[in-house]
Amino acid sequence: MTTPFPHPLILDPLLIQWLQEDWGRGDRATQALFGRDTPLAQGTFLLKEAGVIAGLPLIERIYHLIDQRVECHLKVSEGTTCPARTVVAVVEGPAQALLMGERVTLNLLQHLSGVATMTRRYVERLAGSKTCLVDTRKTTPGLRLLEKYAVSVGGGLNHRFGLDDAAMIKDNHILAAGSITEAVKRVRAQIPFLAPIEVETETLDQVQEALNCGVQVIMLDNMTAPLMEEAVKLIAGHAHTEASGGITLETLETVAATGVDYISTSATITRAPWLDISLDFRTTAL
Repeated sequence: MTTPFPHPLILDPLLIQWLQEDWGRGDRATQALFGRDTPLAQGTFLLKEAGVIAGLPLIERIYHLIDQRVECHLKVSEGTTCPARTVVAVVEGPAQALLMGERVTLNLLQHLSGVATMTRRYVERLAGSKTCLVDTRKTTPGLRLLEKYAVSVGGGLNHRFGLDDAAMIKDNHILAAGSITEAVKRVRAQIPFLAPIEVETETLDQVQEALNCGVQVIMLDNMTAPLMEEAVKLIAGHAHTEASGGITLETLETVAATGVDYISTSATITRAPWLDISLDFRTTAL
């Protein structure tokens, strides 16, 4: 299920900030060339390599913030796997507006499409298994909302958006509390009753202790595939299982074969190259 595209009340302040960062005190070249009598123009967003397109709704949001006279025409659907040379969108309007929005729009579109493309590769490797792919909080500061959206466009699921979504008890928490049991006890006394608890484990003894605490999710961290398979059998459906740590595209199927419910990886975001997209510009007598 694709995460809904962010609402303008949440997204627009970020877009305005990024446009301000790009413009500084003004686009000196564009504003010098085009004054009040700026001609009408057309911009074509063209894929230069094959991939999954993500972030198309951003085009209209960005250009409407700059100049509401700009019209945006999407040529493909969000999440479509497109071959090279595909025209994904066309914008028409004042030339000055089209050029002033070009860089921010392309930066976001290329990055998000790269994330969606990488995610789709991982998801396709899991086809036929019961295991779902989820992301992590290893995201670019300021871009988490959109990067996680791009993961969902690529077919992945979102893990926590922030520390307040769920209580994840990791190794340092366990160390600070003295044991999994004590950590769960303290956390459970403080969090809302609807908030789930996940515990990170590295051994079968820790898995059993987490099971005894009745937590909702047990993370199997940096375990070998045989050890992970034993852990899944021990848990036997009494908690959701999540494999994490050092998982690559090459090891994905081996990990899924252990029977885990979820595999979490940061690679779909942190290792995703940008998809090559250009904006072909021309003035026109529209």
